[in-house]
Amino acid sequence: MISKAFKRALWVFHVNSGSCNGCDIEVIAALTPRYDAERFGIKLVGNPRHADVIAFTGAVTSDMAEKVKRIYEQTPDPKVILVVGACGIGGGVFHESYHLEGPIERLIPDATCVYVPGCPPRPEAIIYGVVKAWQFLEGVEKK
Repeated sequence: MISKAFKRALWVFHVNSGSCNGCDIEVIAALTPRYDAERFGIKLVGNPRHADVIAFTGAVTSDMAEKVKRIYEQTPDPKVILVVGACGIGGGVFHESYHLEGPIERLIPDATCVYVPGCPPRPEAIIYGVVKAWQFLEGVEKK
């Protein structure tokens, strides 16, 4: 179980960096009453400056590359990137597209990432990934 290291909810900022929206639908589904991610204290925020975790869906397109870097820089330390879906991990069905910059770790090589595989991943897997990111952040907070 998650300890009391965090005195508040875990705040997640969601970014579609070039997906087909399949993973985005599953991220939102994880917040519905059926899966109820809020019971774990997981909440979406509208600003990266308030986030603990950045959830990226989709492979990073050329148009989004600078925005992705800027969002990462705006998020306060310590932070974790949650890479949701096959496209974010390795390009997925778009892996040979001319318009892709590649996966997140190519753009931000020093980032701590938690990967949630699937096309699209199940809402339960997304919640599990967020909990793993939370556990990592708790370890950093205790040090």
